[in-house]
Amino acid sequence: PNSVRPWPITAVLAAATAALLMAGCSEKKTLDAAAQAAAKVNKEEITVAQINHVLQQQRGLKPEQAEAASKQILERLIDQEVAVQKATEMKLEREPRVALQLEAARREVLSRAFLEKAGEAASKPAAEEVAKYFEANPALFKDRRIYSLQEIAIEAKPEQISSLRTQLGQARNMAEFVEYLKANDIRFNANQAVRAAEQLPLPSLATFSAMKDGQAILNATPNGAQVVVLAGSRSQPVTLQQATPAIEQFLLNERKREILIKDVKALRDAATIEYVGKYAASGAASASAGGAAT
Repeated sequence: PNSVRPWPITAVLAAATAALLMAGCSEKKTLDAAAQAAAKVNKEEITVAQINHVLQQQRGLKPEQAEAASKQILERLIDQEVAVQKATEMKLEREPRVALQLEAARREVLSRAFLEKAGEAASKPAAEEVAKYFEANPALFKDRRIYSLQEIAIEAKPEQISSLRTQLGQARNMAEFVEYLKANDIRFNANQAVRAAEQLPLPSLATFSAMKDGQAILNATPNGAQVVVLAGSRSQPVTLQQATPAIEQFLLNERKREILIKDVKALRDAATIEYVGKYAASGAASASAGGAAT
């Protein structure tokens, strides 16, 4: 009877080598495509990788817009390159101001790269954690509302805040309070806004969720005070399923932030840091208070 003969070991090795070479060639083609020149400006090349890098930073760009956008980006890169070449010819990189800006950009890129790398250690939150956060924040989800707000930014001195708060409490409506501001030559600026629960500052959301239509609050600001009136609201709840992606991203970002704070603190503790000159006293106080925020 016919039998299937096994492949010689040399044939197996040859087939495996061919497969690896094909995979390597495919990867090389991808890298080569990215490194491919899109234009030459004098002796310098502008590559497809440079265009793609800028393209990836364009938010809200639709796939069908990518081709036209890449051409516009190339033209901007050409404009940039001719300017860079002229600046180099003029030795502008040696000017103190330019040298400082170049070094600041380098430091920003490197530090951000480290922080992004460190943040990769954060694990995705479990379904139980997502559900717990959902239940703990009803104002964001189950009891979510859309708020129609009237905002009044008031220019005032710190000693005027108490009287403004009293007058707001005594006013029968906002029109009466505005008349008070006008009568006392108190400068203000009013506007209206519609904001969902997640668009409000998280620390103040509990206050807004407890407010009834027509109620107002006054908060002191560096320039005076801000009055916010809840002109109206409507219920628009969100289910756990709908909220899960946003909650997962929020909790993941929180984990990354905690990791970064811990890692940067460890780096600061391991480093020799000496404050000098006018920064000696304030620097020592900052260090004892826990260092800088990440």
